[in-house]
Amino acid sequence: MARPIARVLTLLELLQSGGIRTVGELADRLGVDERTVRRYVDHLLDLDVPVESVRGRYGGYRLGPGYRMPPLMLNDDEALAVLLGLVAGRRAGLTTAAGAGAGAGAASEAAAGETAAAKIRRVLPERLRARLDTVLGSLAFTGPGGEEAAVPDTTVLLALADAVSHHRPVALRYTTAGGRRGERTLRPYGLVAHAGRWYVTGAAEPSGEDRTFRLDRIADVRTLPGAFEPPADVDPAARVLTGLATAPYRYEVVLRIAGTTEQIRTRLPASVAVVTAPPTPPTSASGPDDPAHWPRVELHVERLDWLPGVLASLDLPFAIERPDELRALVTALSDRLHHSAHRPPPGVT
Repeated sequence: MARPIARVLTLLELLQSGGIRTVGELADRLGVDERTVRRYVDHLLDLDVPVESVRGRYGGYRLGPGYRMPPLMLNDDEALAVLLGLVAGRRAGLTTAAGAGAGAGAASEAAAGETAAAKIRRVLPERLRARLDTVLGSLAFTGPGGEEAAVPDTTVLLALADAVSHHRPVALRYTTAGGRRGERTLRPYGLVAHAGRWYVTGAAEPSGEDRTFRLDRIADVRTLPGAFEPPADVDPAARVLTGLATAPYRYEVVLRIAGTTEQIRTRLPASVAVVTAPPTPPTSASGPDDPAHWPRVELHVERLDWLPGVLASLDLPFAIERPDELRALVTALSDRLHHSAHRPPPGVT
């Protein structure tokens, strides 16, 4: 009887991850009984793989120290995930120096990412390289990732990338943030990686309204017949950032801030606020201190309590158009700061 080579290799892969694996755990992962696991271990021993048996209550099997691993073997999804991570990290600026002090170490890290991606790419079948190129060709980055990553399903990612590349409409099954399930038809314009999450943006059919969906909330993608022509000036990244900044929340905040767009963006990025330059420069009658000639800043937020501190940290003159609740919160923060500034230090009466 031929040996089940695939399961023996899977056993080796499990042992390579390190630590002691119990016989019961290995049996569950391989879908066999414990007696078969022991037989597979014998197969590895016949191949001169030093598998050690550990006795006791928490015993099992482990690889012997100093064992040289065989060449890395990846399935299609794993290879695409590794390559996409390396390339996306480089394009999003995750492997570059944070400052001049990073020096040769950062350069070495970036070079290592380049060479690792090149080595894996060289051994990929042509069809896999084509799939990776399709994803990268449809993807935009807004900057380094956030702390909380939401990884999309590979099948969903590849299907959407192909639809973006070939301008094909798709049918989506998704779950909203509130847990409601739905289906939509979308003409996808591009994929965007922003703050650790992946988004697809495009025009919903038949209305043509702009829509953006998080990929980790999409359960299924089905490519539909036909094709469409995307707008010539479409910018998927800008669409996603604007959509996040204008999403319907409890409060609509409108401010006037006396500063440049770059200054305002240091505390209120494009994914949080929409900044509109004043339509006309100040006249001699109004002067530069007239809020009507300051940039207009619009936010949609669920809570207001964090905004007074952000406005204070900007250290720029501002005016609140709405809501009135924000005025009260800013006044309360001002009172607390004033009280703290005049509080005597310990031991002084």
